[in-house]
Amino acid sequence: MRPLLCVLCLLGVMLAATASAEGRLRLVADNWPPFNDTGMPGGGLATSIVTTALARAGYASEYEEAPWARALMGVTEGRYDILINAWYNDARAQVGDFSKAYLNNRIRLLKRKGDSFRFKRQADLYPYSIAVVRDYAYSPEFDGDNHLNKVPVSSFSSAVRMLAAGRVDLTIEDEFVARYNLQREPEQVRDAVEFVDPPLGENTLHILVSLKHPAHRQIVERFERAIEAMKADGSYERLMRQHGF
Repeated sequence: MRPLLCVLCLLGVMLAATASAEGRLRLVADNWPPFNDTGMPGGGLATSIVTTALARAGYASEYEEAPWARALMGVTEGRYDILINAWYNDARAQVGDFSKAYLNNRIRLLKRKGDSFRFKRQADLYPYSIAVVRDYAYSPEFDGDNHLNKVPVSSFSSAVRMLAAGRVDLTIEDEFVARYNLQREPEQVRDAVEFVDPPLGENTLHILVSLKHPAHRQIVERFERAIEAMKADGSYERLMRQHGF
């Protein structure tokens, strides 16, 4: 019995050490309704999906909102474990481990209503000023094109107000985010802008797990398996419907 007790004690110590090392995951995102917002049910669609998947993967978590630059820096430095609303780019892959996509985003240009601007290819944008949210990634092609005249701003609200006032020619945002936020803008702003067809492109939404976390690869793998299981059993689709998607 004594060797068996020793083995059981050793297993208990190992499990306790693993639980202590993993602990409660510290999640962060910027305020990005309808995907991330502490004032919305479940913290918004993306927050609901991520926290549900992590719980099913066996991880307790706590969620905090922070401005985008601070959230990304926090993951870089290891003060947060997971940025839950990241679009992929190479620079971010140097500081965190990306999961497979768990949501898709359609990226749309907006112009002033009545402007004659037409869009067929990215080169059509070169003569125009475009308000972009500072430190956001829109698409590799758009982000890396140095011919574009990008005007950095702090938020989509700032961008769309500049557009309505004629201070920039265009702005860009995820379609659902833009529609959600436009409903919260003054009528004179909301009625002054419109979407441009066709969409600029699509992006995929991922979690970004800090490389400072010793189990970053394991967290990503467990999260991905949980998302697959949620899609298989219908719980993913139920969360989408609950949030109006």
